[in-house]
Amino acid sequence: MIDFLNLKSINNKYNSELKSAAARVIDSGWYIGGEELSNFEAEFAAYCGSRHCIGVANGLDALILTLRAWKVLGKLNDGDEVIVPANTYIASILAITENGLIPVLVEPDNDTMNIDILNIASALTEKTKVILPVHLYGQLADMPEIMKFARSHSLLVLEDSAQAHGAAIDGRKAGSWGHASGFSFYPGKNLGALGDAGAITTDDDELATTLRALRNYGSHEKYKNDIQGVNSRLDEIQAAFLRVKLAHLDEDTSARRHIAKIYLEGISNPLIQLPLDPSNYDTNMARQVWHLFVIRTSQRVALQKHLQSNNIQTLIHYPIPPHKQKAYQEWNELSFPISEVIHQEVISIPIGPTMTDDEAHAVVKACNSFSTNES
Repeated sequence: MIDFLNLKSINNKYNSELKSAAARVIDSGWYIGGEELSNFEAEFAAYCGSRHCIGVANGLDALILTLRAWKVLGKLNDGDEVIVPANTYIASILAITENGLIPVLVEPDNDTMNIDILNIASALTEKTKVILPVHLYGQLADMPEIMKFARSHSLLVLEDSAQAHGAAIDGRKAGSWGHASGFSFYPGKNLGALGDAGAITTDDDELATTLRALRNYGSHEKYKNDIQGVNSRLDEIQAAFLRVKLAHLDEDTSARRHIAKIYLEGISNPLIQLPLDPSNYDTNMARQVWHLFVIRTSQRVALQKHLQSNNIQTLIHYPIPPHKQKAYQEWNELSFPISEVIHQEVISIPIGPTMTDDEAHAVVKACNSFSTNES
């Protein structure tokens, strides 16, 4: 079986370094808010090209706390609107509603599947205060145009960079475009912890200070609580693991790009639509990091069965759009045709930094052998 993603093999590459990092933390006797965290925050901020990195418990908290911090700072109020792509993972939406803000769903671009700047403009109202672009599958949304639009309308921009560690446009990476950015280090991410973890990057000193209090019960000094905060801290052992893996992130990304190149050059089945822009793997203009390799087909069930019969594991990111979820049943009658077709057609094939060329070519062969006779 060709696994969709083999986390054991990925982490085995750095087995001795990870064990040394764990031992370092254990032996230190300091497990929350110590040097591993501060060092990782400095290293990840530098990697992204941001002034600050604030480690938190997970990627959802990274988004929730950023929006909450803007409320604390008086930049947002209950009922303000946040423009967000309709085809995102539900976490992007949960962060908005958790803060008493109103998600305004807009259709993505049908080709890139990222938020469409034209639809952002159409959704603008007097209550719009934030744009929340989601860098789906490892490719940046059109951040130059989004930031230009945001500046012209005095809007905040919160990047959802959970899938885009190291992705860039013109050399500028995810996490350094918006006023803030939320990252997830869930184990399956390109930069994955060995458990839950997340972070926020920003150039805003005041925002960073507020976030550091919010994640720690609203406190900068123990037992002195300036604001109503939460407990959302990136612990020392996960920070230590992330420091190990951050040092190898570009190497792992290169391996992902190599597999993507095999797919892009090899899959030729007309029943399968490949991701847009095959030049992404070798251009400095738009550097896709291939968190996922997402193909599309109108015959998804049949293709998934075909690949399974060829011992190839696949996943669907994501089968149900947020506006069709029971959690947001008040939206269930809304119609977003582009998003709905995307959710019906997408299927993710294996990609990861430890995949072999032989495995990638086997996936290509299986994709190309799929036919309408199996539908």
